Amino acid sequence: MSAVAAIPPAAPVAFGPSVLAADNWSAREAAHVRRADDLTAGHRERRARGASHAVEDFLFTYYPLRPSHLRRWSPGVGVGLAGAAGTRFDGARWFAMHDGVARLDEAAYLADRGAAVRFHARLLHAVAHRPATFSCFGLHEWAMVYREGEDHRHPLPLRLGAAGTDAVVESHRITCSHVDAFRFFTPSARGLNVLQPSRETQVVLDQPGCLHVGMDLLKTVVHLGPAVPGELALDAFTLARDIRVLDMRASPYDVSGYGLDAVAIETPAGKADYVAAQRTFAERAEPLRAALLDVCRTLLGDGDAGADAGTDGAGASRRPER
Repeated sequence: MSAVAAIPPAAPVAFGPSVLAADNWSAREAAHVRRADDLTAGHRERRARGASHAVEDFLFTYYPLRPSHLRRWSPGVGVGLAGAAGTRFDGARWFAMHDGVARLDEAAYLADRGAAVRFHARLLHAVAHRPATFSCFGLHEWAMVYREGEDHRHPLPLRLGAAGTDAVVESHRITCSHVDAFRFFTPSARGLNVLQPSRETQVVLDQPGCLHVGMDLLKTVVHLGPAVPGELALDAFTLARDIRVLDMRASPYDVSGYGLDAVAIETPAGKADYVAAQRTFAERAEPLRAALLDVCRTLLGDGDAGADAGTDGAGASRRPER
């Protein structure tokens, strides 16, 4: 059972036609705003009264993301908006206006965001061409509380208690490959991981079966901003939100207070349930990853889309909190 409202994702929007009529893009923008408001309603209501939800509010602290970002529709790169004079696109950052048609100015955008585009192109390309693995069983969350007793990150009880949680970690092979999960491992857990992922090895180690890699498609959306079509941005948010629910259901925390059932990954049945959900998320992520790679290719040209970006290049962002 999930406490998150079931809001179905829209179908990813293909590029084109190259210019949208005013009534067409205005309707798309209005539909986007409604969908964004539906997706963020709970978070906005809690924020207004100073409350928080360890599952549903996570994406707004883990990524440099606000509801207003999701609400701001863009046609994406390569698509012009007819009749845009006098609208918010007239004079907007990285948009140029010619004969009443607004579109993303690719040269101006790349001058500011080229390093981010090249990094994400490289990462998306690598992950898309790598086989998925499904053998981690979500133990990264367990490693983040290993040997910390009851002093852990979320104000939730541990489902098996501190000793039971530590026993699960010690009885499993820990194979986390994602740098932004691994860096929150406790000092006692870091040496138990088969891998020692770092930012420098992210492009080598990220793989499509990893929940965090699927969730990080939202990071790509945040970093690429208006180059991404609004509908695709909300699809990535919806995927990340749903992945977060599984992440916490399979964690050592007792999330029953949120109306969520545990995925007991310490049992064979729980492991099977986790892997089945993991595979579903990997399948959902695949077309979104391809669409985001198309954004990068449109900006850079096909020849540059998988090129070595050298360093992260994704720009400064808020340090994720877990």
